Amino acid sequence: MEKSEKNMKGIVLDGGHVTRLRSITHTGPKQLLPIANKPMSQYCIESMKETGITEIAIIVGDTGSNKVRECYGSGEKFGVGFTYIEQDESKGIAHAIRLCK
Repeated sequence: MEKSEKNMKGIVLDGGHVTRLRSITHTGPKQLLPIANKPMSQYCIESMKETGITEIAIIVGDTGSNKVRECYGSGEKFGVGFTYIEQDESKGIAHAIRLCK
């Protein structure tokens, strides 16, 4: 019997609204806040790439979605491909994951 390989795909949730960090996230998403000179969500992207995941969906909402796209682009600079998925309303993590289906 032949071993069938399926490509694992990744999801980065960059679409939620932030209330507790409002003063520093009023103009953009918290996932782009820098930690050690890199946007927070970039660590997730790099970890996925290291495990062999090369297709990543990035869920974006209305808060700074253009900034996320500008920051990450097509994914080429990370050696992966990105698909951006709009989450029109913040309905939680389960809703965001369902949008990826």
